[in-house]
Amino acid sequence: MYKTVIRPVLFSGLKADPEWLHNRSMTLLEWLENNQNQFPANWVLKQVSSQWRYEETRLSQTLWGITFPNPLGLAAGFDKNGVAASIWDRFGFGYAELGTVTEHPQPGNPPPRLFRLLQDEAALNRMGFNNEGSQKLAECLQKQAGRRGNAPLGINLGKSKITPLEQAAEDYLTSFLRLREWGDYFAVNVSSPNTPGLRSLQDSKQLSLILEAIQANNPQDKPILVKIAPDLTWDAIADVLTIAKEYQLAGIIATNTTIAREGLKTKTINGNPITEEAGGISGKPLRDRVTAIIRYIYQQTEGTLPIIGVGGIFTAEDAWEKITAGASLLQVYTGWIYEGPMMAKQVLTGLTQKLDEQGLSHLSEAVGRSINN
Repeated sequence: MYKTVIRPVLFSGLKADPEWLHNRSMTLLEWLENNQNQFPANWVLKQVSSQWRYEETRLSQTLWGITFPNPLGLAAGFDKNGVAASIWDRFGFGYAELGTVTEHPQPGNPPPRLFRLLQDEAALNRMGFNNEGSQKLAECLQKQAGRRGNAPLGINLGKSKITPLEQAAEDYLTSFLRLREWGDYFAVNVSSPNTPGLRSLQDSKQLSLILEAIQANNPQDKPILVKIAPDLTWDAIADVLTIAKEYQLAGIIATNTTIAREGLKTKTINGNPITEEAGGISGKPLRDRVTAIIRYIYQQTEGTLPIIGVGGIFTAEDAWEKITAGASLLQVYTGWIYEGPMMAKQVLTGLTQKLDEQGLSHLSEAVGRSINN
């Protein structure tokens, strides 16, 4: 029903701006979060949980001493300000990554800044890290502390647009210090294409400064990961892996959105050729490149560095492909929008079937299987 009735109305019939629809959704989710112990919000969440949640102990993953009820997480960018942080498990997710959050509150880039590429089952965004700032997120998570379920929370850290690149380390550190009590793991985002100069921080020298500052102020040994771009060369990825080892990173998130435009069926957006429209593309066009990067990282590290795979996951088959290439955890955003709220349950049910077909007793046995066998 979602794909044949609801999605066409939302995507085409209403002709509504995708960001407007997203903001209306977040308003509803925030209301559910704030009123989850009262009727009718508690009734709605109970129905959501019973319909969209799927529990199977064989799908749980334990990394960095953290137990993830299942491997499918909500990617950063959806709940930037953590307003629904405590209820994402009700929608079937094993964890959620909040943010991207910056030291300073910022409005992001001017709209329109979010577009659907329907023919490609993709999205183009140039949001520009719009968020209310890391102090506001910390206050929000503190307020929700007593309502959190079993699903871990990651926090995605970015650089404020007003912060000069040479002061990036201090910017990331300030947000980390404000939030380190509330995140189960942290992702250092140096790969968004929508903040000027940000991707230059993937350079080994610049990235080292950021990681050194955070790790020197990480007495709880919170897991620190780096989120990389799909457009990096293999040599550049190898450099990141060297830094990951030097600074004892917990893992790699592969990947962010792409600035590539090759092979797209969509030719124009906003009345302009898509090649002239700034922003990063997510969804199905990323699928194969992300899988190749996961496989490369897994091979280069011999499976010793956990990978979170994100990009082009729509089905259980997509998820299985990334897990067997080397990903221990997965994240979705665009796929969830296209496939609908039942997606998490469908993917997790499909992964369980894959385990049965392969005669595996636990999902961890499938990680890197296509390489190891």
